[in-house]
Amino acid sequence: MKKFTNFSFNLYTDILFGKGTETEAASLVKKHGGTKVLLVYGGGSIKKTGLYDRVVKSLKDGGLPFVELGGVQPNPRRTLVEKGIKIAKDEKIDFFLAVGGGSTIDTAKGIALAIANNGEYWKFYNKTPAPKMAKVGTIHTISAAGSETSRSSVLVDDIDGTGKHGFLWEPCRPVFAIMNPELTYSVSAYQTGSGTADILAHSVMRYFVQADSYLGDEYAEATMRTVVKYGPLVLAKPNDYEGRAELMLAGSFSHNDLTGIGRSAPFGGEHGLEEQLSGHYDTAHGAGLSVVMPSWLQYIADHGTPDQVARVAKFGIKVFGADPDPADIKATADDGLRRFRAWLKSIGMPLTLKELGVPKADLQAVIDRCVKAQGGTIQGYVDLGKDAITAIFTAVAE
Repeated sequence: MKKFTNFSFNLYTDILFGKGTETEAASLVKKHGGTKVLLVYGGGSIKKTGLYDRVVKSLKDGGLPFVELGGVQPNPRRTLVEKGIKIAKDEKIDFFLAVGGGSTIDTAKGIALAIANNGEYWKFYNKTPAPKMAKVGTIHTISAAGSETSRSSVLVDDIDGTGKHGFLWEPCRPVFAIMNPELTYSVSAYQTGSGTADILAHSVMRYFVQADSYLGDEYAEATMRTVVKYGPLVLAKPNDYEGRAELMLAGSFSHNDLTGIGRSAPFGGEHGLEEQLSGHYDTAHGAGLSVVMPSWLQYIADHGTPDQVARVAKFGIKVFGADPDPADIKATADDGLRRFRAWLKSIGMPLTLKELGVPKADLQAVIDRCVKAQGGTIQGYVDLGKDAITAIFTAVAE
């Protein structure tokens, strides 16, 4: 029986897709009311590729004054947001242009939240809804987080040392996203694989929800199949425009809530597990998800209700081509998860904490931090208490 829930969907990001579109940065900033820009970027790769020069030229030719904030790291830090807030206030910035990966976009969102809310931003990463955000535009250089069209942002608290904090608040979507698949050609094989796993996870989290929606399932399954097909292709042919384009679109539409149509939170459960890895060990988020996702789904297949086991089986059939066995749904679920793990290995992702670089001696600390951070229980498709969290992490310790 279908169980539709109330949900909110408001995708208002202006998308410009295709080759050379980064040269339109100034026109889009002006279109959305920007008069002075904070240009946010990472460690300098955009300078090596020439992207920085093209964006700066666009801003200068468009007569737009700008100030720079470089130095964004993977798993973006709260301290850089604090630095950006001061610059934005001092320079009277009214528009934030993020050029780089999801960490760059999330950093820009944190600064933009503070500018729009009298300096407040951190409470919005800790369950207080955000009422508004200053305008953010994006030019992303890796297909992964989907922050360019999503209402989410994640930061690592390197001030109080409390790990990763994130949100999903509706006012926090960028006003535009420039998407040029060619900008992702230079992404390393490992980061491409990690990004691919991250994209898949954003539809996985919306697929494993108690409420049901046929249309939502169709969107999610098609998106996940696209990722499964094109992830290995671009690893084999890094400059394949079609493959990079498909992944870039999948990255955005996997996390802009389209694949969650017809249902609402609590979603999944895999992100609550993974935050304790990349938030404390500075590992790639998608790589951490590759470790916890199959183990989490295996736990559901082993301990879930018949409907939950059937859901895991459907995931295996629809996404990975598992052989359906109506007489043994559990066997079908297990077959799908074997195929899932094999696909993750094929894109160079780890399947264990040891492969990820987390010492076995830290296993109990990982479990304890996860339980504490989630208030004792990860709420999601299946609520995970301490015993479940322990079982999931122990299964992938080495």
